[in-house]
Amino acid sequence: MTQSIDLAPLLARLVEALERMSPPPVRGTDFSASDAFVWQAGRRALLPVRKVNRVPIELLVGIDRIRDLLVENTRRFARGLPANNVLLWGARGMGKSSLVKAAHASVNAELGADAPARLKLVEIHREDIETLPSLLGLMRESVHRFVVFCDDLSFDAGETSYKSLKAVLEGGIEGRPDNVLFYATSNRRHLMPRDMIDNERSTAINPGEAVEEKVSLSDRFGLWLGVHKCSQDEYLAMIRAYAKHFDLKYPRKKLEAEALEWSTTRGSRAGRVAWQYIQDLAGRLGARIEL
Repeated sequence: MTQSIDLAPLLARLVEALERMSPPPVRGTDFSASDAFVWQAGRRALLPVRKVNRVPIELLVGIDRIRDLLVENTRRFARGLPANNVLLWGARGMGKSSLVKAAHASVNAELGADAPARLKLVEIHREDIETLPSLLGLMRESVHRFVVFCDDLSFDAGETSYKSLKAVLEGGIEGRPDNVLFYATSNRRHLMPRDMIDNERSTAINPGEAVEEKVSLSDRFGLWLGVHKCSQDEYLAMIRAYAKHFDLKYPRKKLEAEALEWSTTRGSRAGRVAWQYIQDLAGRLGARIEL
C-alpha cells in the first residue's frame, strides 16, 4: 500500500527559503528629508545625508572651463531641459567628485529653498551598479529630478556589472527615466584598464568586437570632461584661494614656498594636495577650518 506524503509543510519551507534569498522590496522614500541620499543596495533603501561633505564651488580653481560646463549641464537638467549624462575622467586628486557635489549645491542655490521640486543628489557605490534598476524604480515617479552619482567608477577583467549600466544609460526597454541623469568620475577614460583592452584585442578572434562592448560604455555619456594635472601656477592659485577663504594670516612668499615643498614631498600637484597642506597650515596656526 502506497503511503501518501503531505507536501504542504515542504512547500511552505521552500517558499520561506526563497523569500529569505530574494532581495527585500524597494521602499518608498521621503525625498523632502534631504537634498542628498546614499543608496543602500542591501536594504534597497535611500539613506538621507544631513550634511554633504563638499567644497564651495568658488574654491575649485584651475578647472574653470570644466566647472562651467558641468554646472550648465546640471542647470539645464534641473530646469527640465535636455541634458547629458556626464563622465569626469582624469588625474587623481583634481576635484572630480568635489565638482559634482559643488555643482549640485550651486544649482540648488539658484532654485531657492522654496522650490517645489529641488534637484536631488544620489550616490551609488561602484560595487552596487547591478542594483541600479531597483534604484531607478524608486525615482521614476517622483516630482523631483535626480543626479545619480558614482565616484571612482571602473571595471576590471571578468566583471559584467557594466552591462546593467549600459542598459540604463541607453538601450534598455524602460531606459533611463526623464527625471534622472547619471554622473560618474573615473581615472580611466574608457572605464577599464588599458592592459585589459590590449589583452582582449590580442586574444580575440575578432579583436574589434571583443573590445567594442566594454569600450562603448563610455560612449553612453554624452558629456566627457577631462580633468588633467594642474600647473604650478594653478596649484599656487588653489593654495591662495584656500588661505583667503579661511582667513589664514601667513606671509605670501612663505605660504607659496611651503606649499611647493609640500607638493614635492608627495610627488604631485593637485587640489587634494593643496587642501592637505592648508589643513596642516591651519593646524599650526591654531585656526579652525570647516567646509
